[in-house]
Amino acid sequence: MAPKYDFYQTEQKVVVDILLKNAKDKNYQLTIDEQDVHLTADDGIDLTIRLFKPINKATSTHKASPSKIEVILMKLIGEQWPQLEREKDVKPVTTPARKQPKDWDKLAKEVEKTEEEERQGEAALNALFQKIYADSNEETRRAMNKSFMESGGTVLSTNWKEVGEKPVEVKPPDGCEYKTFDK
Repeated sequence: MAPKYDFYQTEQKVVVDILLKNAKDKNYQLTIDEQDVHLTADDGIDLTIRLFKPINKATSTHKASPSKIEVILMKLIGEQWPQLEREKDVKPVTTPARKQPKDWDKLAKEVEKTEEEERQGEAALNALFQKIYADSNEETRRAMNKSFMESGGTVLSTNWKEVGEKPVEVKPPDGCEYKTFDK
């Protein structure tokens, strides 16, 4: 004997209400698999629902009330099903490969490592420029200061003959545009 049942759904879940008098008091067994829901009870009840699509059996649940058993089936893919059950002759849909959950701590550590490497790279570059400045003669220092200041930080030259004669042009990196702001 199979009890009556009905269902409704959202994008995330399907709720199946299996009508069963005194469900809380009955000795029943409900099994939820990826493709099927199976109910048996002491008074000869035997029901198998072959689901239209696979569900996440680990997060699906059920609970009994005085008049029914409510089965909450969590969908693997958020979509509306055209029906609750698949056709009898249709083979079950295979479960799609599940994406592994992201390890956010690992990703955060990788980002921190990359940022640290960039900081170390910038620090090394700054240290190189400081060494060049400290080890150079007065003319080279003047060229570095003038080229850096007049170009808005886009040019750094050590050749006074090149930068001493005329103003240094602003040369932003490729794909960038230099803008001035009024005070």
